[in-house]
Amino acid sequence: MDRLTESLPERTAESDSAPALEASGLAFRYPDGHRALTGVDLRVERGERVAVLGPNGAGKTTMTLHFNGVLRAESGSIHVGGLPVDSRNLKEIRRRVGLVFQDPDDQLFMPTVREDVAFGPANFGVRGAALAERVRSALDAVGMAEHADRSPLHLSGGQRKRVALAAVLACQPELLVLDEPSSNLEPVARRELAEVLLAWGGTMLMVTHDLPYALQLCPRSVLIDDGTVVADGPTAELLANAELLAAHRLELPYGFRIP
Repeated sequence: MDRLTESLPERTAESDSAPALEASGLAFRYPDGHRALTGVDLRVERGERVAVLGPNGAGKTTMTLHFNGVLRAESGSIHVGGLPVDSRNLKEIRRRVGLVFQDPDDQLFMPTVREDVAFGPANFGVRGAALAERVRSALDAVGMAEHADRSPLHLSGGQRKRVALAAVLACQPELLVLDEPSSNLEPVARRELAEVLLAWGGTMLMVTHDLPYALQLCPRSVLIDDGTVVADGPTAELLANAELLAAHRLELPYGFRIP
């Protein structure tokens, strides 16, 4: 048994049957006193793809930053695959929960694409041939293998987004959390990213203002406003509710129709 394996919490039948994510009574305020979350309850089952919708300032990104311990809740609890998100478990939690930030430049900092994708799994103790295979597999999954030796600085915005995703996928997360993945993407890059995410097939939580993208990728959506969940249900049903969208300052593109 290697040192990494020795340091991880033991998996049990109970933990394997637990939901991918469960947050209960999650509350948080920033140092300036602004209360961003006021008691969020959310349960995501393994294999679900869930969109997180809401107006600017609703608490969406703040909530997701709690899921791998970037932010620490004032009160409430979070479990990922049955494991509590707390200081004792942070390394394993950060392996289980892969965050892909809105701006890929917040994640990409190594000289080459290959080194960026290798950084995460290497930090978790993966070495040698196993690390090389992780990198190859992740780059293949996002269609970026031919760019492995290029600098991320020389890639397009859509390509950088796919490399940032590969860097997270190489860590083999159990839960993938994406913040505004379609922002600033041209239509072709937007479609290509959607194809990658649909092919991945794991548990996914996607924060987005792009309502058609939510409908395309996520059968279920939760709507957050004023730091709490105000609606939770099938994405098509929520987006067909014009009164609900208007009440929370959301709007479908002109002419878009729910199938």
